[in-house]
Formats: sequence, structure tokens, C-alpha cells
Amino acid sequence: MNAATFTLIFLALYALNLALKFWLDARQMRHVRAHRDQVPQQFAGKITLPAHQKAADYTIAKTRLGIADEVVGAALALALTLGGGLAWLYGIAAGLTDQPLLRDLALLVGYALVAGVVGLPLSIYGTFGVEARFGFNKMTWQLWLVDLAKGLLLGAALGLPLAALVLWLMQSAGALWWLYAWLAWTAFQLLLLVLYPTFIAPLFNKFSPLEDGAVKQRIEALLARCGFQFKGLFVMDGSKRSSHGNAYFTGFGAARRIVFFDTLLKSLEPAEVEAVLAHELGHFKRRHIIKRMIWIFAASLLFLWLLSLLMTQPWFYAGLGVPPAAGGQSNAMALLLFALVVPLVTFPLSPLFSAYSRKHEFEADAYAAAQASAGDLAHSLVKMYEDNASTLTPDPLHSAFYDSHPPAAVRIARLQAAG
Repeated sequence: MNAATFTLIFLALYALNLALKFWLDARQMRHVRAHRDQVPQQFAGKITLPAHQKAADYTIAKTRLGIADEVVGAALALALTLGGGLAWLYGIAAGLTDQPLLRDLALLVGYALVAGVVGLPLSIYGTFGVEARFGFNKMTWQLWLVDLAKGLLLGAALGLPLAALVLWLMQSAGALWWLYAWLAWTAFQLLLLVLYPTFIAPLFNKFSPLEDGAVKQRIEALLARCGFQFKGLFVMDGSKRSSHGNAYFTGFGAARRIVFFDTLLKSLEPAEVEAVLAHELGHFKRRHIIKRMIWIFAASLLFLWLLSLLMTQPWFYAGLGVPPAAGGQSNAMALLLFALVVPLVTFPLSPLFSAYSRKHEFEADAYAAAQASAGDLAHSLVKMYEDNASTLTPDPLHSAFYDSHPPAAVRIARLQAAG
């Protein structure tokens, strides 16, 4: 393949991806708007018309923000590649040091800073514009700035050593560098599972033990029935950032923690909290987490192997606007170019990934219906749809691409049948 041909392929893939995303977003907004003024029959009497209309307006606002984000992301990607931005960043990094590893690290840092600054305005508008307009944002500017600083420091503390190790392996480990880099990345991901609940999450939120009461009694009885080992039940102060509610598991092995957002506990009855937790337990009992990790690790191995093939091809760099002097001599450049190209190939496969995830959600619902109450889970989901302003009428095709959870109507119907 020559560079000109690869450039045309790259541009064609970008145009097709953007056209598909814009078409899906237009369908979503049109479909949600068309059903805005009537609550679906299945939810009549459970969700009010004003709440349904708020969810429709919130969905449309988020979709518009997503379109703007796609436009900005596409402009940045083209500016960095064919526009010569990465070559310019490489020149700056090369001017700072002659040491290849340090030069490549400087290139990665430069890219992260540029991408972060470009994406910052939309991120701010999403938090203090869209989320605030619909009553969800609880963050102050001070908290936002503190979170930003912590995120940058944490990203540097964790990301730079990993990046340095991978770059060193690419430089020194020979033809099988991709295998050793994959082993290092996999070990890093597993280490994060251990570190996150104890060291990382508490940097951003306060975790308090769940107080004694009806909720705790129901949860402990459920965990005993299911034979689930855990280290603690915690409540997270999610309300200081958002009024959205959730619950999740974190940690690994017997060190797993169960975490509830304080907003969730305020919204649901004890039996409903039990049903939500039973659903989350279903993911563990059906080994969904392990299955997804295996798929992620397998895909990362495949991608690193593909990168090892592409990075030796001059047309790969030249076709993306990077001259040989800034391409073949920089492993970081190969990583960045590959990261910009891969989403163009994987996005059309999104319906497969989403269908796999929704299959797991149905299985977890079935487990919850057997261990707790299908009716209580259905009631809790309806409350969460209303509290989180989740649309009850998504466009089916948009949902097939983007939604990891089944549409509300389908999910509730299954639970009602199980009940």
C-alpha cells in the first residue's frame, strides 16, 4: 500500500463514521421529540408527563452536546494527522531532549495537553451548562478545579510509568515487544482493580459505612443467601457532585466493596435497594465481569500485534501526515496514530458489543428476580429512570449502537413477565 491510498482510506473511514454518527443522532432526537408529549402506556401512572418531557429534553440536549464533541474531535484528529499537528509536537519534543524515551514521553504529554485543552470547553459546558440546566449538577467551581488537579496528578503518577515501560519495551524487547507490553498492560489493569477502592476512589469521594437499619439487614440477608464474600458496605457522597444515583461493586476477590450513592438510598425503599443489589450480584454470579475482562484483554493483545505490523510500514506514517523523520524514529508517534485510527474500524461493530452487554443485563435481571423481587427491581428502575431523566423512548437503531442496557420498555416488560 502507498501513502496516498492510505490517506484516502483514512479520510473515507472518517467521513463514513461521522455520517453514521450524525445520522444516528438525528434519528434519536427526532424519535425522542416525536414521543415527548405522551408518556408510554406501559409507564402511565408511574411517571408523570412533566418528568417524561424533562427526560426527552435532557436526552436531546446531551445528544446535541455529543454532536459538538464529535465535530471537535474530528477537527482535532485531522489537525493532528494530515494537518501536521503531531509532527509539530514531535519537533518540540525532539528539541527538548535527544534521548528517545524521554522524547517520546514528552510527545505523549504534549498530545494529552492539547487534547485536554481542546476538550475542556465542552466538558465545562456539559457540567455547568447541560447538567446544571436540568438540575443534576451539584459541583462548585472550586470542587471542579480540585477534581481536575487531582485527575491530572493521578494520571501522571499512574500513566507516565506505564507509558515509559511500554515505550522501553517497544524500543528494547525485540520483535515480541507487543506481547511483553500486553503483559505489562494487563498486570497494570489488574493492579488498578486492587488499588482503586482503597487508594484512588477515596481521593475524590468520602465513603462511609452503611448505617444499621432495614436496608443493611436486607442486604446482609441477600448476601448470605447468595454466598457472596465482601469486605464492607459503603455509602458514597455522590450528591456533592450530582443528583444522579447508582450502585456498584469495586475491588477484587474477598476485598470487594459494595458502594451505594447516597442519592440512590434517598430515592429507593429498602426492598428496592435489595433488588438493585441483587442485579449487581447477578453480574458477578454469571461471571460477566470476568468475561468482559477477557474480551478486553484479548482485543488489546490483537491491537498491539496489529500495531507491531503497522509501525514498520512507512506508508502508515506518511499516509497520516507524519514525515519519516518524525514517524519511524518515534514509538510514541506509532501509538498515537494507531489510537486515532482504531476507533474508525471498531465503531461500526458497536451493535455487537452493545448486544453482548444487554444480554448480560437481562441475565442479571433474571438472577435478581430469582433472589429478590422482580416487581421491586422494576419499581426501582422506574424511579431511577425518572430521577436520572433517562428517556423511555429511545430510537431503536441509536439504542442498538450506543446503549449497554436494554431500552426501558423492553426491560420492564421482561421483569413484569418474570414477576
